Amino acid sequence: MLVLESKQNHMKVYSFKETQHLPISVSEAWDFFSSPKNLKEITPAYMQFKIHSDLGDGKMYEGQIIEYTVKPVLSIPLRWVTEITHVKEPFYFVDEQRAGPYKMWHHQHKFKETAEGVEMTDLLHYAIPLGPLGRFANTLFVQNQIKAIFEYRKITVDKMFTSKP
Repeated sequence: MLVLESKQNHMKVYSFKETQHLPISVSEAWDFFSSPKNLKEITPAYMQFKIHSDLGDGKMYEGQIIEYTVKPVLSIPLRWVTEITHVKEPFYFVDEQRAGPYKMWHHQHKFKETAEGVEMTDLLHYAIPLGPLGRFANTLFVQNQIKAIFEYRKITVDKMFTSKP
C-alpha cells in the first residue's frame, strides 16, 4: 500500500511499506533474504530477473554492487545496478539504485524477532524520472506494479516458509 507522497528537491518521492510475519527465526530470515542469489526466487517470472554480477560466496556486504536485468514492461530489458549501502546483521539492510529506471530507489529490509517468529518489513522510497510524465506513469502503472511484485513476494515467501515440515 502506498502510504506517502512528498515533494523533495523538486521530485515527488513515493513510499511503499509491506509487513509480513513468518514462523521462522530471525537468523533463518536473514540467511535467506540477505543473499542476493535468492532474489530470483521471489521475483515474478515475467520479469525475467537475471543477475550479472559475480556474487562470490553469496554473503551480502556494505558497498556490494549488484548488476542485473529485469523486464518489467513489454519484455523490454532494463539494466539495474544497486549498491548494498547498510548492513546490520540480522536486523536490516538497505539497497539503493545506482543506475536504472528510477530517479531514486531506497529499499530498507528490516527483521524483528517476535513470539511467533519474525516480522519482516520492507520500506521503499522511490522517485520516477520525467517530471509530470513520470508522475502520470506512476499513477497509471508503476505503483500498481510495485504492489503486485511485493504481493507476489509475500505469497511466495509465505508458501516457502509456512509449508515447511
